[in-house]
Amino acid sequence: MPTDPALDPSVAARLKRDEHGLVAAIVQQHDSGEVLMLGWMDDEALRRTLTEGRVTFWSRSRQEYWRKGDTSGHAQHVRSVALDCDGDALLVRVEQVGAACHTGDRTCFDAGDLGAVVGAGA
Repeated sequence: MPTDPALDPSVAARLKRDEHGLVAAIVQQHDSGEVLMLGWMDDEALRRTLTEGRVTFWSRSRQEYWRKGDTSGHAQHVRSVALDCDGDALLVRVEQVGAACHTGDRTCFDAGDLGAVVGAGA
């Protein structure tokens, strides 16, 4: 049980959590706009992210908190955090140090394009 203060109630009230109490957190490089990864946060992970300057996630597989970079050295330093209009996704803009993906790649979205048909814009 955390001993630190809880997530600000005004922020907590805006979150639309899934059945496990989690919100998707999209992580983006703050200056280039590059999408780095997707992680999951509960209220405590979000509180830590908002107050500590480093990104903390909830690991669904290990059932524990993890702060990006504590073991790999590939830290994510928070630049801003925004909530989407529905309250069910966060955009975390960071300064990424090293790789964001557990595979060692810069981004988790390097697995290859799926070949979608490109639509015509107006």
